[in-house]
Amino acid sequence: MQAASRLLPPGQEIVVYKNNSDGKGNSYGTHENYLVDRATPFGDIVRDLTPFFVSRQIFTGAGKLGLEAQWDERGKHVFQLTQRADFFETEVGLETTLKRPIINTRDEPHADPERYRRLHVIVGDANLCEVALFLKLGTTSIVLKMIEDAFLPDFSLVNPVAAIHDVSRDVSLTAHVALTDGRKMTALQLQWEYLELARKYVDREDDTPENREVVERWEVVLRGLQTDPRTLSAQLDWVAKLRLLEGYRERDGLAWSDAKLRAIDLQYHDVRRDRGLYHRLAHSGKVERLTTDEEVERAIMEPPEDTRAFFRGRCISKYPDAIAAASWDSLILDTGRDALQRIPMREPLRGTRAHVEELLDACEDAAALVDRLSG
Repeated sequence: MQAASRLLPPGQEIVVYKNNSDGKGNSYGTHENYLVDRATPFGDIVRDLTPFFVSRQIFTGAGKLGLEAQWDERGKHVFQLTQRADFFETEVGLETTLKRPIINTRDEPHADPERYRRLHVIVGDANLCEVALFLKLGTTSIVLKMIEDAFLPDFSLVNPVAAIHDVSRDVSLTAHVALTDGRKMTALQLQWEYLELARKYVDREDDTPENREVVERWEVVLRGLQTDPRTLSAQLDWVAKLRLLEGYRERDGLAWSDAKLRAIDLQYHDVRRDRGLYHRLAHSGKVERLTTDEEVERAIMEPPEDTRAFFRGRCISKYPDAIAAASWDSLILDTGRDALQRIPMREPLRGTRAHVEELLDACEDAAALVDRLSG
């Protein structure tokens, strides 16, 4: 960022927006990645995850003013729940920039490929509200566990691509999507179905404090969406943005097609703390935080302690001159001997603080670490 800034004329700066659409036909993704059991049939993932992705937009959407190069029948821009929905054209596929699929087949596990598959998710928005982000990742993780354990019934949709568009363009949350079993349900009803199953699954199979918190917050948000979505403006991006736009419309008498509202839509995503509208809401206490600024700053430099990232991060900080290369699943060390030494890290939950801290404390240099691991 600083290097790029030096190339700009004096007085100009690079502005970064955490959003997903420029409103001119271009979209850029916010990718989620989940490690799933290789033994789980991919067809099961497609069948059970597609309806969930279509319906989870009601709490993961970042909000968007307008359709891509289109107007609605009343001559007003449509407000959508999500920024990404317009850009999805197929159900399953490898592409990420053209003919985007709801379920992406890219599979680079960055771990033991015999045991794991990496599910590469491109269907989500870039969230600023921390509750929305927490629910996006937490609910999807639980649903994937249920898929691995064959815990879900079949919610297959007749036309998932049309459904993802219809759900995004339905701020009233009343649009129905057709299931292959003949039923018609709203996205909210589908999410209630997933939640009730998730509650049973957590009770019986995976009762952890983290999963409990996900289930509890999931229910609170669905109840809010059911009674009055406006009550969730402190938790969900699309609600927060819509309330901002409605406030400016009422104050200044603006039509939905007014360019000022387009600018406000974009300004919500400005990452500058003194300019971004989300950050102004957060600063004034109108957005619920799940973290503190201090925790965020610490996470920039300190790796998580419960994954292999701890081992990788500590090695980089302790033996910086010996690091020849670092990736998700290996470290390559130059110990000053004849050949470079590769340390594989194919198991994501090995290399935690509990697992390696004593080892790292005992090794003053990279050569000693390699010797201990070899022995």
